[in-house]
Amino acid sequence: MNTTLLLILILSSSVLELFVLAGVLFFYRRLKKSEGLMHLLQDNQAKLLARIETNARLEREIVDSFTQRQSELEELNGKLEDRAKTLRHLLEQAEGITRSPQFLREIILNGRKKGYSVPQIARNAGLSVDEVELILTQHADS
Repeated sequence: MNTTLLLILILSSSVLELFVLAGVLFFYRRLKKSEGLMHLLQDNQAKLLARIETNARLEREIVDSFTQRQSELEELNGKLEDRAKTLRHLLEQAEGITRSPQFLREIILNGRKKGYSVPQIARNAGLSVDEVELILTQHADS
């Protein structure tokens, strides 16, 4: 009976050891699976950080490019304003020349030489018909 009890005790401890061993194997497999998931998450995190760094670099390049373009536009705007000022000055000079009595007299006399009628000459010179006739009369008298 002692031997049977001893045998039962050994068998039950062996069965218990098998259950413990099965539990250890089960937890070992879960640990390996968790490690695999953790490595996958770390790889994904590394890829995400690399993409974030790339996006940050691209954003810095865009901001730098925008700043450079902004300064170029300001420079071009200054040049354009200078040109506009010069053109306005030239237009004022041209208007002054075209409104001078000598220039208007030349336009009227050239129009008469080319055979234009008095109303055509008046329209081209921006004068009234009476003014054109007066200038033509003065020229004929001189």
